[in-house]
Amino acid sequence: MSTDQLKVIGAGFGRTGTESLKMALEQLGFGKCYHAFEILPEHLPEWKKLQRGEVPDYELLFKGFQSCTDFPAALYYKEFMKQYPNAKVVLTVRDPEKWYDSASKTIFRRLPNFMLVLIRLFGLFSMTARVFPDIHIQIGDLIREDVFKGRTNDREHTIAIFNAWTEEVKKTVPADRLLVFEVKDGWEPLCSFLGVPVPSTSFPHSNEGASFEKKIAKKILTDSDSKK
Repeated sequence: MSTDQLKVIGAGFGRTGTESLKMALEQLGFGKCYHAFEILPEHLPEWKKLQRGEVPDYELLFKGFQSCTDFPAALYYKEFMKQYPNAKVVLTVRDPEKWYDSASKTIFRRLPNFMLVLIRLFGLFSMTARVFPDIHIQIGDLIREDVFKGRTNDREHTIAIFNAWTEEVKKTVPADRLLVFEVKDGWEPLCSFLGVPVPSTSFPHSNEGASFEKKIAKKILTDSDSKK
């Protein structure tokens, strides 16, 4: 079992710039980055194992990836640190109030029923669409129920969990393995931490809340069946 496959572990909650970090890591040469959009049906049992405190098939879960970020990966940064002792950890952070506003409009919401129906219909022609509803429901429940105890409508409660998570990661990860990072700070702190040159291009920014559902729909409609 590989212990050096992952080079970077993202420990920040979704909606803290995790997709921008994904794009940045890929641009910096750290290979393909595992993000919520990368989850495949065969990965679900491995996430279930992690949820139960069991050891997953890491070779299966992270095949083809050198980094990870976003939910659900961030929830298991401790397990990944043990499996990949040379990996560095990036904790993406954001103003808690702005984070909650964004999360409440995106990841805390279940997709509308009409959209799930359309996705299931499109599943007659696309493997991605066929498996998406199950993935969306299982991972969404993990976030809403396990992490936030079913109280995502409670702003104070949810922000308290967000803040506690940030402090836990800071206390858990050794200082030489951790970067606390706001994507608005751009390339310099990230590149310095990872020991790579600063690109001449602008830092990538993606997944604005207003386009969240459109992004999901576009991915389903454009993904090929190469992930079968």
